[in-house]
Amino acid sequence: MNIIKYRKVFFLISLIVLVPGIIALSLWGLKLGIDFRGGTLWEVKFVDKKDLPSDLSAKEGTLNRELFQNYLNENGFEVSSTSQTSQESILVRSKVTSEEKINEVRAKVSEKYGEIEDVRLETVGPTISTELTKKAFLAVGISILAILTYITWAFRKIPKPTSSLAFGIATIIALIHDVIVVVGIFAILGHFLNIEIDSLFITALLTVIGFSVHDTIVVFDRIRENLIKHAGSSFENVVNDSLLQTIGRSLNTSLTAIFVLIALFLFGGESIKTFVLALLIGIISGTYSSIFNAAPLLVVWHNIQINYKKEKK
Repeated sequence: MNIIKYRKVFFLISLIVLVPGIIALSLWGLKLGIDFRGGTLWEVKFVDKKDLPSDLSAKEGTLNRELFQNYLNENGFEVSSTSQTSQESILVRSKVTSEEKINEVRAKVSEKYGEIEDVRLETVGPTISTELTKKAFLAVGISILAILTYITWAFRKIPKPTSSLAFGIATIIALIHDVIVVVGIFAILGHFLNIEIDSLFITALLTVIGFSVHDTIVVFDRIRENLIKHAGSSFENVVNDSLLQTIGRSLNTSLTAIFVLIALFLFGGESIKTFVLALLIGIISGTYSSIFNAAPLLVVWHNIQINYKKEKK
């Protein structure tokens, strides 16, 4: 099986996946949660569901989120979205940050729907959210720079004419590919399904970066070993053989993580679904890019370098 031979096909598949996300980011951007724009996250539990008005209890096991959201908006709570977290609880995301307004709305809800409990109440001010946004970008940027520096140093003894810098740049391109895939898909989901991103999304991105690099280094390390063992072989053949030797390990490692994440997404709590979905998309993308993008990019770099030296002569 010659994976490297079909590298242009794999690059095209990546492009097809990336373009819609990039367009969505350009047109709509990401739908930011309260962590990044400020607001209130309020999970309210209706203590005695039996006494709720029939219109709020839409059917057994569910609550009429739309009705409750409309009621809150009518009372000035400026709700951006709601989701049901259990049979008795609704999670509300609001633009309101005033404690006085929160207390006022809580009293009105209690008066209309009976006794309620605050399962969770988190408020983020605009100053904190701006600072958090800056730190999020800084964290991702520093991570990428540190990875480039480390891989270039780690592969510094690679046999010539192969460049250690090529390994670092190929890793970063694959990594950026994975980040754009995740961010682009969430831009689409935010526009059409109203899915917001929060600080957990940044945690997921950093985890995806780490997973992607880990997978890529496994392949690159085998390439380094094989370049030393098979010094007379062509670079393209060495890279392809290394991919075939590591592909089983890469797929098995990723699939175990993917199965766990699917279970968490289906049966986990509402509050972690965005985090789990971002991880799931990122790990699938990272597995693909480490096999079908990062290693073939090394071959492209190597061929450009060889052709440049020939022309120079």
